[in-house]
Amino acid sequence: MKRISILTLILCHLFANGQNQLTKSEIKQGFKLLFDGKSLENWHNFKTNSINPAWQIKDGAITLTKAGGGDIISAEKYDNFELLLEWKISDCGNSGIFYRVSQDSMYNNGYETGPEMQILDNKCHPDNKQLTHQAGALYDMKPVSKVTVKKAGQWNLVKIKILNNKVEHWLNGIKVVEYTLNDASWAKLVKYSKFHDWKGFGTYSSGHIGLQDHGDIVSFRNIRIRKL
Repeated sequence: MKRISILTLILCHLFANGQNQLTKSEIKQGFKLLFDGKSLENWHNFKTNSINPAWQIKDGAITLTKAGGGDIISAEKYDNFELLLEWKISDCGNSGIFYRVSQDSMYNNGYETGPEMQILDNKCHPDNKQLTHQAGALYDMKPVSKVTVKKAGQWNLVKIKILNNKVEHWLNGIKVVEYTLNDASWAKLVKYSKFHDWKGFGTYSSGHIGLQDHGDIVSFRNIRIRKL
């Protein structure tokens, strides 16, 4: 029998499990794609019905190509969910992933209501000096339990899970943050953060997923979500 090379097996696996596609297991678990690699129809800028052209599809990823694109959010709102995606950041770059974002008329930005999983080049962005601002952290509130982020330009795998207000941040296969929204410990986290006087921050039981424009080139792919 003719032997199949390791390279051939790898190529076959990649072909069978292409980017921005659901696996049979994910379909069975109830995951839906929020990005198919071709269209941005599931996304729009905060409080608009369109997307700034600074956000483009490049090499099968949603990419902020330059500053000024504004934050984008999912068309649908979610309460209990499991979100999976990959991101990569440019050298010394900064971005983030928001959840439970409100578009209420009283807010001008998604970050006014949505807690954030930080995206950062830990090596050289100035925010690296503050533990609660490093990659994977609950931004400005809770640091990661273990540093698992990859170098700038490499893809990082994220899982964010919320079930009955219990929140988990996973980065590259490791749970790095966990907390509970709206309990006593959450109130303490808010009290000692920059959000202490932001009335709507972290208070919504349902909201949009957000991808941040922090002025640096950042890319997202394989974005899928399931309701829990």
